[in-house]
Amino acid sequence: MQRLLLDVIKKRTLLSDGAMGTQLQAEGLESGDCGDYWNLSHPEKVEKIQKAYVAAGTDVLITNTFGGCRLSLTRYGHGDQVTAINLAATEIARRALGTRGSFVLGDIGPFGGLMEPDGIVTAQAVKDAFREQAEALVSGGVDGIIVETQTALEEAAIGVEQALAAGSNCVIVSFSFDVTHDGKNLFTMMGVSPEAAAEFAVSSGAHMIGINCGTGVDINWAIKATRRYRAVCDLPVIAQPNAGTPELQKTRVVYKQTPEQMTGQACELAAAGASIIGGCCGSTPAHIAALRKSLTARV
Repeated sequence: MQRLLLDVIKKRTLLSDGAMGTQLQAEGLESGDCGDYWNLSHPEKVEKIQKAYVAAGTDVLITNTFGGCRLSLTRYGHGDQVTAINLAATEIARRALGTRGSFVLGDIGPFGGLMEPDGIVTAQAVKDAFREQAEALVSGGVDGIIVETQTALEEAAIGVEQALAAGSNCVIVSFSFDVTHDGKNLFTMMGVSPEAAAEFAVSSGAHMIGINCGTGVDINWAIKATRRYRAVCDLPVIAQPNAGTPELQKTRVVYKQTPEQMTGQACELAAAGASIIGGCCGSTPAHIAALRKSLTARV
């Protein structure tokens, strides 16, 4: 019988994986190129990254499909390969897990633009793109879908709606917050607070809410956001902070927070109410292994 992610997190804190984009770049992906297409062109490199996360102790792998909707892929000339790219991503993740009884989340990221009236993309075009991707991920056998790095409630609503419509039995909506200039608060780029995000997540029908990425959002800020979520709603939380604040070194973005520095507050993050803990930009298998050690010691 298939285990359901939502049932398992009632019993224990799970560990998700870390960054994909920065790991792909370490494997040779050029800045600005399409990392999602690597599911077809370089599947062995994507699998290598995910196997490293599995070896580090992750319970949850997220597919390499952050930009896997038609609107995003069309910019690279791959708009006609949505289904193939997303199916390949789920197959790669399953191979990486091997016989380990862990979970695969299908990743739907922002489409990369603005909807009308602020932009030129219609809401219907976004619905069609997210529905197509969600259906591919569900047909590939993912255990859930994470609609991640969201900053606008309108786009997040479409992502959740289409993931549910595609039949995903676990839908997560995760927001990307930025620390304000005075270092005292969090809002998304579109002005959404953690409290507003939590209220939205409940009303949207999502099963979980998350925090990932964002300017200045390290594990300390993830703890604060998780507490603010939990003060407003009872939804389970997935928290995936960055490995510190990036620095520009010779045109290359570098995340310098060590695994020990990042994971020093892992138990506090779990105590704050995070049901799944992982990493976002700059985090590596070493960071995930350190998180695994910390969470195991907590039990």
